Amino acid sequence: MADHRIIDVELDERTILWRSADIEQERRIAIFDLLEDNHFAPKREHEDGYAGPYRIKLSVEEGRLVLAIHREDDSHLESHVLGLARFRRPIRDYFAICDSYYEAIRNATPQQIETIDMARRGIHNDAAEALKERLDSKIEVDFDTARRLFTLICVLHIKG
Repeated sequence: MADHRIIDVELDERTILWRSADIEQERRIAIFDLLEDNHFAPKREHEDGYAGPYRIKLSVEEGRLVLAIHREDDSHLESHVLGLARFRRPIRDYFAICDSYYEAIRNATPQQIETIDMARRGIHNDAAEALKERLDSKIEVDFDTARRLFTLICVLHIKG
């Protein structure tokens, strides 16, 4: 029986040099939400019919995202390497708007915070759609799963 979902996420901590408390909170929330509710279905059929659940490991190697997919018992199933050039600008924009958002939370009016948050969500949503499209031939994910994965990709790009 197919169980198309992620049950564990691991980030390659070697690629992350520094995280602020705000970014660390974003990472924790993204992982928690991802594990609570996701749809993740690799399109490659495996000889033994394995169809989930999955453990994933995310890393960045030579400027590319490596998404390693493992079985429930942690044995390796498959890996996908995605070029990140198309995500450089959304990642940069997302970091910039997040900085503005965190600053606004401390100093701005509720209306200003809401305006910045709407812009932040817009960038995040656009990037999630681009990720969903980029994965389409390899892995079927729903929009919320793509959103949370994009957050984790951003976390992997923090260089202090």
